Amino acid sequence: MTPTPSGATTIQMVALREQYEQLKPRIDAAIAAVIDRSAFIAGPAVAEFERWFADYCGVAHAIGVSSGTTAIELALRALGIGAGDEVVIPANTFVAAAAAVAATGATPVFVDVAECTGNLDPARLHDAITPRTKAIMPVHLYGRPAAMSEILDAASSVPVIEDAAQAHGARYGSRRVGSLSAAGCFSFYPTKNLGAFGDAGLITTNDDAVAKTTRLVRDHGRTSRYEHAVIGQTARLDTLQAAVLRVQADCLDEWNARRRQVAAWYREMLPAAITCPDDDRGNESVYHQFVVRLRRRDAFRAHLESRGIATAVHYPLPLHLQPALRALGYRAGDFPVTERLTSEVVSLPMHPFLERPQIQYIADAATEFVRP
Repeated sequence: MTPTPSGATTIQMVALREQYEQLKPRIDAAIAAVIDRSAFIAGPAVAEFERWFADYCGVAHAIGVSSGTTAIELALRALGIGAGDEVVIPANTFVAAAAAVAATGATPVFVDVAECTGNLDPARLHDAITPRTKAIMPVHLYGRPAAMSEILDAASSVPVIEDAAQAHGARYGSRRVGSLSAAGCFSFYPTKNLGAFGDAGLITTNDDAVAKTTRLVRDHGRTSRYEHAVIGQTARLDTLQAAVLRVQADCLDEWNARRRQVAAWYREMLPAAITCPDDDRGNESVYHQFVVRLRRRDAFRAHLESRGIATAVHYPLPLHLQPALRALGYRAGDFPVTERLTSEVVSLPMHPFLERPQIQYIADAATEFVRP
């Protein structure tokens, strides 16, 4: 715990500097090797990281791209999705999911979420699927696997794509997320469980055609230096980012295990008046965020801030009420569970370098707030 000038304790949401310091010699050497080779685009570090990630997830292909948002867009395009199509996504997630759908020319269709998980509610899928539905995209929100068996059953013949941007290493049953559907889409934004030193993303798939198409499209549709089979874009995974990711990947399981320990401490110590996520037995969350629920959310955040404890809200404004998506025609009240969650959720500090005394300090502050 770091004292502030006032003597309070500062506990941050993330610990990027600590992650770097743990691996500094190896990361610095990996970056230096890329610079020495000067293969900044499509260098060998990209293929090495792709091989590692494919093996880690248990899939045939991993295709590195420029961001998690791009991963979703390219996966959708590889499945032939475009103008006139609909893609079903949860109303409770980050805007990138809807933006990537819109970028293909398709229309995002929102579905409410399950009260207990915040993830897409499979029971609501039937009413959302129409003849124009060409994909369903559950989100493994906060690192907790969505109900994939039920979603796949409800989807029937409609392809399912996993938005696994927050769930690196999570397991649904015995399988890693990203291996359960037509394609998995990952983000390596710096604050993710496995984060780059900038933007980066990746697509996992067992579908050879999806892999071939995304590899083409990410690099201008290039089949040789000046021959292009399809219209593509600049969406490659940067070699420097791949090198950094490959080094940090060796710590992913260790860091995720530490996150699960921090989550267990929170559940043990926080007062009963604050609703914690359950342990989701049978699956394995990686706790990208530790999100609790309570009324008087803003007052609670202010109280913790006064004690030197950082918090965040993921996400305060649901997708169907975003100004950028107003043309879709949704209104307040359309997705009541999502709206209730977005008014009550608070993300507490969560990273692999938190210690038990810090969690006790947070829990004491929380208890002080809810005490009659």
